[in-house]
Amino acid sequence: MTTVAPPPGCGDPGPHPVPDEAHGPGTHAHTQGRGHSHGRGHCHAHGPGHGSGHAHGATAAQAHRGRLVGVLVLTLVVMVAEVVGGVLSGSFALLADAGHMLTDSAGVALALFATALAARPASAARTFGWQRAEILAALANGLVVAVVGVLVLVGGVRRLVEPQPLDARLMLAFAVVGLVANAIGLAVLHRGQRESLNLRGAYLEVLGDLVGSAAVVAAALVVAVTGFVRADGVASVLVGLLVLPRAVVLLREVGAVLLESTPQGVDLEQVRRHMAGVPGVTGVHDLHAWTITSGVPVLSAHVEVSDETFRSGRAAQVLADLRGCLVGHFDVDHCTFQLEPPATTGTERHAHV
Repeated sequence: MTTVAPPPGCGDPGPHPVPDEAHGPGTHAHTQGRGHSHGRGHCHAHGPGHGSGHAHGATAAQAHRGRLVGVLVLTLVVMVAEVVGGVLSGSFALLADAGHMLTDSAGVALALFATALAARPASAARTFGWQRAEILAALANGLVVAVVGVLVLVGGVRRLVEPQPLDARLMLAFAVVGLVANAIGLAVLHRGQRESLNLRGAYLEVLGDLVGSAAVVAAALVVAVTGFVRADGVASVLVGLLVLPRAVVLLREVGAVLLESTPQGVDLEQVRRHMAGVPGVTGVHDLHAWTITSGVPVLSAHVEVSDETFRSGRAAQVLADLRGCLVGHFDVDHCTFQLEPPATTGTERHAHV
């Protein structure tokens, strides 16, 4: 969490925490005035004093794109090797770990996809660019992860109930290859994961692969030393348990975006109180906050302003104060305000807060 001081004229005089970067691929950066970036400080306002600014640059993920490509290629090569090893050795745990790598390859590919989307400009036909396409890709990825996780878990349970003969030495050899490859991938992403959430997600996925490969190596050693072939099933179930929770979390986050739920870390009542505390503001309604894609929250509101504010020409200052309030307190990338006189209160047909 980052703490910043509130701008003058905002509702609460004390400093407030601003949510850290929203996790997920495809973050988009904007800046205005005070120098904040990545989800803070870019607001559009309809009414007197309309103004905004954009500053686009390469994201941290784009700077480390080569690392993501390298890890993706490495993961895909090892996945194919483990499929071959699983077929030749008779180990379902190797096949399960290959399925695990398939889901993680999809995650890394999604991170690469997100960096490409972030570089595409908006247009009159697509005013937010292609950012929502990332969410559709994440939906497909989540469904694939869920299917793979279920298949791996069911197959592992079957191996526990009906163990099959396998070649422990061959299983161990391919499992060690997977373990070493994942360790290399982890080392490649180690530096970049501190600078980019996309790379952080890829780093954690490769770390999960490393754990899965370690479980397969352990199972192969147990089978080789003791002849307990059910260890193959135990390792498979463990890999399945690593995959399924990720699918649940990913699909839940995708559903929240597609349903245009309020972004995590944004308290609309707190936003309303701060906006209402701006001098000249008499009320706030039709307040909405939603997410275009990961890390790009949007807010809109109808703001009631006193007649005196309009007569005195202070409407532009109210807009500036509102923008400052959102910049200073809330992780909102794009905000739209419509200023209205008190006489319009109750005349609009809406069922919004």
